[in-house]
Amino acid sequence: MVACFVSTIAAAEPVGVATTKSSENVSYYRQIRPILQANCQGCHQPAKAKGGFVMTDFKKLLAGGEGEGAAVVPGQPEKSSVLSMVTPKDGEVRMPKGKPPLNEDEIGLITAWIKQGAADDTPLDAKKYFDAEHPPAYTLPPVISSLDFSPDGQLLAVAGFHEVLLHKADGSGVVGRLIGLSERVQAVRFSPDGQWLAVAGGDPARLGEIQVWDVAKRKLAVSAPVAYDTLFGVSWSPDGKLIAFGCADNTVRAIEAANGKQVVQMGSHSDWALSTTFSVNSDHIISGGRDMSVKLTEVATQRFIDNVTSITPGALKGGVLSVATHPTLEHVVTGGSDGLPKVYRIFRETKREIGDDAQFIANLFPMPGRVFSTRFSADGKRIVAGSSLDGAGEVVVSSYDFTNDVPKNIRDIMGKVPGSRNADEKKLFEEYSKQGIREIARVAVSNSAIYTVAFAPNSKTVAAAGSDGMIRLFDATTGAVTKEFLSVPKIEEPLAAARPAWAGIAPKATTAKLSPESLPKGAKVAGLEVQPAAIRFGSRNDYAQLLVTARLESGDTVDATRLANYAVETKLADVSSRGILRPLSNGSAKLVVSLAGQTTEVPIEATGVDSQYRADFIRDVGPVLTKVGCNAGTCHGAKEGKNGFKLSLRGYD
Repeated sequence: MVACFVSTIAAAEPVGVATTKSSENVSYYRQIRPILQANCQGCHQPAKAKGGFVMTDFKKLLAGGEGEGAAVVPGQPEKSSVLSMVTPKDGEVRMPKGKPPLNEDEIGLITAWIKQGAADDTPLDAKKYFDAEHPPAYTLPPVISSLDFSPDGQLLAVAGFHEVLLHKADGSGVVGRLIGLSERVQAVRFSPDGQWLAVAGGDPARLGEIQVWDVAKRKLAVSAPVAYDTLFGVSWSPDGKLIAFGCADNTVRAIEAANGKQVVQMGSHSDWALSTTFSVNSDHIISGGRDMSVKLTEVATQRFIDNVTSITPGALKGGVLSVATHPTLEHVVTGGSDGLPKVYRIFRETKREIGDDAQFIANLFPMPGRVFSTRFSADGKRIVAGSSLDGAGEVVVSSYDFTNDVPKNIRDIMGKVPGSRNADEKKLFEEYSKQGIREIARVAVSNSAIYTVAFAPNSKTVAAAGSDGMIRLFDATTGAVTKEFLSVPKIEEPLAAARPAWAGIAPKATTAKLSPESLPKGAKVAGLEVQPAAIRFGSRNDYAQLLVTARLESGDTVDATRLANYAVETKLADVSSRGILRPLSNGSAKLVVSLAGQTTEVPIEATGVDSQYRADFIRDVGPVLTKVGCNAGTCHGAKEGKNGFKLSLRGYD
C-alpha cells in the first residue's frame, strides 16, 4: 500500500479510526475501509493498480498483489501480508512507501478485524464500484459541475459521476472516460501544456481527492487523498508544476503535480474555500470562499498576504464561487452570490485603509441569481460568466480592454475609501471603469441552471453546462447556440422515460419556474435513511437539520429531505417541511419520517429548553466579530488596532 500524504495534511481523524477492545466487533465498512481509502486506495485501484494490487474490490483486497501472497488471511493476522507491510520493523515500514506510517490504533483495528474473521459488512446497496470495465450507467442526466477545453482545442473535459468524460471539442462524440475513486467530481482543469488533467472531488463528508490523469494514455498518474470532504476549484500554476484547490475545512492547499506532495496549506479563510487560481508568475494563489472574501497567498512561504477584496463588512454580499486569472495581466475576475462579476488587481499598490477597495477595477454586468463560473478568454480580451436562479441560467460575454497602465489620477482615487470620494472622483472612476468593458452577448437558458462555462482556445466559442446534463456551445460574439449534446453516452433503462423533454431544443429567453420536487418517474422506494440517527437538544437555541436519503429498488439513492413527511409524537419539537427541527419543551419523543410507503423513526431528547439563556462572549459574540472580519489582523485585530479601536486578534481574549 502506498499512502498519498494524507497523514500529514488531514484536518481531522478519519471517521471510524479509534482504539478498539479485542472483544468488540470491528466493522470493515465503517472502520477498516476508511483507513484503506485514505491511505492506500489512491495507488491500489483499478485505474492505478501498483504491484497488481487492487484494494477497492473486497475479493481482490483479500487476494493481494504480485509476489506477496494473500494480503488478508481471515483469522490469521500473522499470515496476512498487508499487516507485515504496514507494521514497523526496526523503526521502518515498507508501506506506505516514503510516507508517514499508520498509527498504532489503525494497525490495531486492522489486526483485530483480521483476527475476527475479516468479514465484509458492506451494505448491499453500497457495493457498487466502477472502473474501465464497469463504467457508470446513467439513469438520469447528471448535473455538470465543471468543464474545460484542452489547450489545443481538440478535447472538452466534462465532470460526471465517478468519472470525467472526454468529448471531442465540437461535440461529435465521447473519446474517453476517466473513471476514478471519487463519486463527486467538482472541478476539472487541463494543464497549460494539455498533457495532464487535474480533477478535484471526493466522497461528500468522507474523503477529498485530487486526481492527475495522463490525457493521451487515459491513465491515472496521481491520486492524492486530502481531508474528509470533497475538494473544490482546482487550478494549475502557469508553469505547470503546482495544482491548487480549496477545501471544506477552510484551507487552501497546493500539491506538486508530479507526485502529489503538498507544498502549500493556508488556513485564513473562515468558511469553505471554493475556488483558486494562480498569479501569472505562479508565485501566488488567489482564492475565493464562502466567507465573502478573495485572499492572496504566497506560495514560497505558504503565508496569507492580503485580502484582494475590501475587508469592509458588506463589501461583498455573499460567498465567492469563482476566481480566474487574466492570461498575461495580474488581474482576476470573480463571481459569487451577489450576481455581479467583478475584476480586481491581484497586488496592492497603496497603503491599506479601513473601508478601502483599492484593488477593485470594475464591475461587469449584473446577472440573475448566483454567478457560479467565470473565465477569461485565452487572448485576455473577453470574460464569460455563468449564473443560475430558480432552475434557469444565463451566460454573459463581456469585452475586457484594461491594461496595467493606470493614470495617476485614477490610481489616487482607487486608494481612497469609496465613501470618502467626492462626486467628481466618483464620476471619473465610473467613466474609467466603463471604458474597458462592454456587454457582447447575453443568453438566457430557460430550462437549465448554468454552473460552469469555458472558452475554447480560439476565444470564439463558449461551452456552458449545468443542471440538465446538456452541454451547449455558443458563439462568443452573437450568443447563438451552435450545438447541444448530452454529456454522457446514453441514458439507461428503465428510467429513460424520465429524461427531460429538452433534447434537441434550443434554449429560449424566458424565465423558468421551479417545479415541485418529486421522485424520478417509475422509481420505487426500498428504504429510508435519516441523518442524524438520533437528536439531542441542550438548549432552546439548538436546532437540527435532517438529511433523508431514499434507497430506490434500482440501487440508486435520492436526497428525499424535501419530499418526506415528518411527524413528532408530542409537541416536543417543531419540524419544517425542509427537515429543520427546533425544540419546544423538555422531554423525549420520536420523529416519524415517511415517504412512498416506507417509514423510519428518529429518537429526540430535549433538555434545558425552559432554562434562561446566558449569552457568552467567547461562544456567541466573538464568532460574530470574527465572521464579519472585525478582529482580523488586517482590521481592528492588528497590533495597533485601526482608528484607535482595538480588538483582540480573532477574538481569543
